[in-house]
Amino acid sequence: MTSAQNTRDVPPHTPAQLLRLRRADLDELFASAEAGPGPDGEYRGTLILPLDVVPLRGIAASAGRLAWRGKVFNAATRRVINRVLPFGVRAVTAEVRKEMSMLDGRECIILDYSRTSLVARSVRDELRLLRPGLYLGRAYWHGFRVADFALEA
Repeated sequence: MTSAQNTRDVPPHTPAQLLRLRRADLDELFASAEAGPGPDGEYRGTLILPLDVVPLRGIAASAGRLAWRGKVFNAATRRVINRVLPFGVRAVTAEVRKEMSMLDGRECIILDYSRTSLVARSVRDELRLLRPGLYLGRAYWHGFRVADFALEA
């Protein structure tokens, strides 16, 4: 049984479990998930870089936490702001809406930076709900997927 088959039977419940999946397995997991309700409030972020050498993922995630800590969503305004740097400074805002995913054309939650950030204008994030309080995200830059990430309330 592949790890992707395991994800269908028992979805990962923690970001640490997501770090153990290969990119193809993350794709299958994202494709099998639903958009779910829009997030609201503060979410801790775990960066999942496209390293199919799984043991290196934990090191990359730890290094990623120095630059990116997570996101704070405001459902009322349909905005999100990233928490960056070691102290979680709030910077880089995006609009939040539901739209079709670049992966499979199914609905997901989109974080669109094109009208809200000079720095991240070419970034688009897509989210799907794995369980209440845990989203799997895909980050695109100029239409190319550059990373995955987990957001946990």
